[in-house]
Formats: sequence, C-alpha cells, structure tokens
Amino acid sequence: MSGIEPSGIGEVAGDDPLADAAPATLPRIVLVDDHALFRSGVRAELNGRCTIVGEAADVDQAVAVILVTAPDVVLLDVHLPGGGGVAVLEQVLAQRPDQAFLALTVSDAPDDVVATVRAGARGYVQKTIAADELVAAIEQVRAGEPVFSPRLAGFVLRAFSGQAPSGAVDEEVEQLTPREREVLQLIARGYAYKQIAQRLDISPRTVESHTSAVLRKLQLTSRHELSRWAARRGLVD
Repeated sequence: MSGIEPSGIGEVAGDDPLADAAPATLPRIVLVDDHALFRSGVRAELNGRCTIVGEAADVDQAVAVILVTAPDVVLLDVHLPGGGGVAVLEQVLAQRPDQAFLALTVSDAPDDVVATVRAGARGYVQKTIAADELVAAIEQVRAGEPVFSPRLAGFVLRAFSGQAPSGAVDEEVEQLTPREREVLQLIARGYAYKQIAQRLDISPRTVESHTSAVLRKLQLTSRHELSRWAARRGLVD
C-alpha cells in the first residue's frame, strides 16, 4: 500500500517524497504506541490527511522524537513501556508547555482518563474511533479545543469538580453574562464552535466572540485552559 513510509522507531521521519509533497496545512503528527501493527494501521488511515513526522514505542523514544520534531499533535497511547503516557506528558510539557497531545488508547478506565488529562492531554479518544472522527479530533486539538466522548468527559468533569478555592467561584463566575456561561459550559463538555452555534442558535463567529470575552475576563489563554478551569469549579453537570 502506498503512503507515508514509517520512520524508524524513535527516529524522525526521513526525506519521504510523499511527505515533502504534503500540503503545509496538514497536521504534523508524532505517533506514540508500542504496537507496531497498530501504528501501521494509523499511518494508513491518516495517509493524505496528516503527515507523520515521527514515531515512538516507549517513553524515552517519545520524548526525544517529540522535542526534535515539534509536531502539531502527538497521538499518545496511555500504556507504554518506561512509565506510560503520563510520563511522556510530564517530560515534554516541562520543555514545550504548548505541545498538543491527543490520547489514543484502548483504555476507558476513569483513572487513566483523569490522570492523562490532569497531566496535560487536550483530548482522550479510544482506538475504536472511526478514521474520519480521528482526523476531526486531531484538528480540534490542534486548534486548542478539548475532545472527549460524552462519557469520558463525565469522568473528567467529576474528577475536577470541587477543587476551586472557597469563595473564589462566585466572584469569578459573576463576571460572565448568562450567554457567556452557556458557551463556557458547552466548551467544557468538548463541543466545537460550530456545534455550540447550532445548540444556541447563534453564529460560529458569535461563539468565538463570547469565548474571547470569557478568556479575557478569566485571564486564560486557550479553550483547553478554559475547559479545565470550568471542570475544576464544577460548573458543568
């Protein structure tokens, strides 16, 4: 099968002519999974829609490849030799705080979901995800949007609820208009701008405007931070 040729494990992808020809707008991906057959399948599914710039099979390889290639998004398995996905997140984010991670794993255990998000992953999806949905999730994470299935999002929201300092919630939330609170809650549930616009019967541009206002008022810098802020304060059921 033609497509992006696999790089050596723990190495940066070489001078593949197909990769060189890929449009600059395609997401640049590092794929981290200890199963070679699964990596091969993901490469085939993403061929032409993403550019695989590196691969790794364990924690040390992953950290090295990510820091060298600086990808748009890292597809990260939760269970890896050498410390697991959380170890990769902690080591990389200590040096590249803005690096985007999307967990792609078989596990739906609440402990895995919560630990991975707490360590800094922007999204968490399972390996049963369809190819088109995976590409959409990659694009959302690259844009700074959180991505979770409704059930997995529930784990995260419950885990982060009730952690705000006492007396701080009302003062901060009262800055927001009712519409801004609605947008905030939908963002925290993982909805994209277009989905929020449909649910609230407003335009995507208006959603972006409300989101910018919320970020400014709460002194946050991204949708990812906003989602975690709302979850920590239990603002979403």
